[in-house]
Amino acid sequence: MAIVRKLALGALLASGAMLAMPASAKTVVLSHFTLIDGTGRAPVRDAALIIENKRITWVGPAVRLKAPKGAKIRNLAGKFVMPGLIDSHVHLGLVDGITQDLKYYTRENVERQLRLYAAYGVTSVQVLGTDKDEIHDIVRDIRADPAGRARVWTAGRGVVFKGSYGGVPGLDAQVATPAEAKAMVDREAAKGADFIKLWVDDEFGSLPDRMPPAISTAVIDEAHKLSKKAIAHVFYLDNARELTREGIDGFAHEVRDAPMDTQLLSDMKAKGVWQIAATLSREASFTYDLLPFVDDPFFSRGVTPAVIDQLKDPTRRKRLASGPNFPKYPGVLNLAMANFAREAKAGIPYGMGTDSGPTARFPGYFAHWELELMVKAGVTPLQALTAATGRNAQLMHATNVGTLQAGKAADLLVLDKDPTRDIRNTRTIDMVFVAGERVPTIWQTCTGRPADACGAAGR
Repeated sequence: MAIVRKLALGALLASGAMLAMPASAKTVVLSHFTLIDGTGRAPVRDAALIIENKRITWVGPAVRLKAPKGAKIRNLAGKFVMPGLIDSHVHLGLVDGITQDLKYYTRENVERQLRLYAAYGVTSVQVLGTDKDEIHDIVRDIRADPAGRARVWTAGRGVVFKGSYGGVPGLDAQVATPAEAKAMVDREAAKGADFIKLWVDDEFGSLPDRMPPAISTAVIDEAHKLSKKAIAHVFYLDNARELTREGIDGFAHEVRDAPMDTQLLSDMKAKGVWQIAATLSREASFTYDLLPFVDDPFFSRGVTPAVIDQLKDPTRRKRLASGPNFPKYPGVLNLAMANFAREAKAGIPYGMGTDSGPTARFPGYFAHWELELMVKAGVTPLQALTAATGRNAQLMHATNVGTLQAGKAADLLVLDKDPTRDIRNTRTIDMVFVAGERVPTIWQTCTGRPADACGAAGR
């Protein structure tokens, strides 16, 4: 079996003999690790790869490695190498600590969060509809040179129906007619949006309206006219059915009010509708007390002492528990997990996304928690990892990331333990590379204080 895997790997990732060439200043050679390539294929033992000028130039069995002359070969025996994680549902620049306000949306804060994502091994993110126009300059700069920041795909500003749920106060441009909806899609596409986001929700019935079909159809059709995908925030089963009929490309959350039926699953599969993110960690964050996180160094190194104090504050916890919707969240989480399992079993394509970024939904850490919840819902660790790498890249049309193959950007993680055996092993981060450059991991840095004061360094 090992021989077959080596041959398959060589045929897939290494065409022709590798000639020994002089090493460039940007050459990195890794060898003797177990490869998890992001395609969904089984891990391959004793693999090697070469990184030159920000990209992977060769991947194959270590026995076939022909390193460039002068290159230092890093022996990673016992380690596991996988693509950088991709979070397909985030929001940037909205908070300071756990206080949310649009005034915090600055380039400095956005880039700080992108570096934090990278430190957690999340090397690409997709922002769903809450960006200011400044994001487009940031995206252009990162695509030219990530410089230690996670890569970004963005919807710009998402489309919100007037009076309904969605967007961010002070940012969203609400629409009331199909003509206004089409005009907004045109504006966001012209600014550089990679796709279009829309919200269809009424926050547990607390708002008077949801986006009606006339508006959502106009958004979807206009997006497709401009060769953009349309992604919908959804909560209710009836809206998921209608949006599927209208031609939506993907859902940004699970249906959370009722079990998904076989007809909807069949229609989604027939029309190629993606479940781009289950956002189980979002629902779990409303259901479970986050207090246990504060003693986890993998969490505490990514936040300030002030955040820890706020999470421990009994007044805040009591206030949240007294909210009118708090008792509903356990059922919402259970339905989300069950519907995700139904989709996976039915063959609906799915990615991994967290809805991180709003208050108390923590960048980077939630991606690892999301993977854990996906496995608890019923998929295998390898399936969850593939969703968070190659599958997410596919749904985002991010052709340069997501898998460890020749020609792809050198965004990758080196782990101490096997994540296909225990999904929590994604937290055993030894190294992170973005565009072939090592960046500080969460174990090597922490937010707002010296590294020796922010928790144990064990993995």
